Amino acid sequence: MSTTASANYLFAQLDEIEPKRCPCGFSQRAFAVPENQTATIHLVDIQEDAQTHYHKKLTEIYLIFEGEGHMELDGELIPVKPMSTILIKPGCRHRAIGKLKIVNIPVPAFDPEDEWFD
Repeated sequence: MSTTASANYLFAQLDEIEPKRCPCGFSQRAFAVPENQTATIHLVDIQEDAQTHYHKKLTEIYLIFEGEGHMELDGELIPVKPMSTILIKPGCRHRAIGKLKIVNIPVPAFDPEDEWFD
């Protein structure tokens, strides 16, 4: 079982959740259920073809878990490696460059309708 719900908590086995295509590569998203609007957590396998995008409502916290590369944040290239962390505010155009595995925590909970491309 990859997700369990109780009155006071949600539990997920992130590595057992089916990956979904996203602008950055493939994402395994936990707690992305209608009754949870607080936050979600994603394990993301960044592909070299990550698309620049932004969110109007979401703040994202990235933790680089594996690999080295760059984050492009509003046109500025920031080098990243394991244990680099970034807080990406709404409106910041961003993308990852290089093959990376990251943990992404969107706040509030991820909303696929809040992904915008120029």
